[in-house]
Amino acid sequence: MLGRRRRGGPDLAGKVAIVTGGGSGIGAALTGALAAEGAQVACADIDLPAAQRVASSLLGGPGTVRAVRLDVTDGAAVQRVVDDVVAESGRLDLMFNNAGITWGGPTEMLTPEQWNAIIDVNIRGVVHGVAAAYPVMIEQRSGAIVNTASMGGLVAAGLITSYVMTKHAVVGLSLALRTEAAGHGVTVLAVCPSAVETPILDKGSVGGFVGRSYYLASQGSSTAYDADRLAQDTLAAIGRDQPLLVVPRRSRITWRIQRLAPGLTNRLAAQFIDRQRGQLRPEG
Repeated sequence: MLGRRRRGGPDLAGKVAIVTGGGSGIGAALTGALAAEGAQVACADIDLPAAQRVASSLLGGPGTVRAVRLDVTDGAAVQRVVDDVVAESGRLDLMFNNAGITWGGPTEMLTPEQWNAIIDVNIRGVVHGVAAAYPVMIEQRSGAIVNTASMGGLVAAGLITSYVMTKHAVVGLSLALRTEAAGHGVTVLAVCPSAVETPILDKGSVGGFVGRSYYLASQGSSTAYDADRLAQDTLAAIGRDQPLLVVPRRSRITWRIQRLAPGLTNRLAAQFIDRQRGQLRPEG
């Protein structure tokens, strides 16, 4: 396990981390939070210029950040990044499997190519990160694997069916791996926020789906959760060795209701989807 500071959070000074999807959104916020704590971070993204912009913005801080181009759907490429980081630093303390995409819209409109794309990034991308980093952490008897999931991985709703499927897989992988990893001194955390203020809110539209309004309506809020705040929440959750991080508070309440009354939440979700379906914007 990672060492802890007196106030209970992880001591990240000098720790070595990889963040996938680090060029924007949650990944960029995690990279910044880690660097501010003195970590050595590889900010990995398929969009290398975006990763370079994040790294440049963090020059002069207590930690160090270098940009790396990485397509997480390429298992060999993920392995090379991990191998390079370990060869240079001698260890890997934190692996953030954060890269992800979304599709939103009527499920019948998704193409096989879109299903394959989201499976490749959101599931296989996490698997590739685990497969590359976990053996290193077993050998060094320490480390933390942090997988970005979603409230969609805990509570299901339509019109984001493919996304929900992949995030349920990430939660299941994380919780199962955690039971094995504990015996090796390795921690595993699944991060499950509701809508976060990132570019993904405005991407992946199919069939007139309006992502931002859907995600905000689903959580009964006019604003999305702040990515920098989520990054701080995540570091604190690592320090507490939590299995799941569910934020904000209203999301934890929803999750608990779903566990206690799944039939009720399913009916409410169906009613919500009916209303949202009526708001789809015609295309063309």
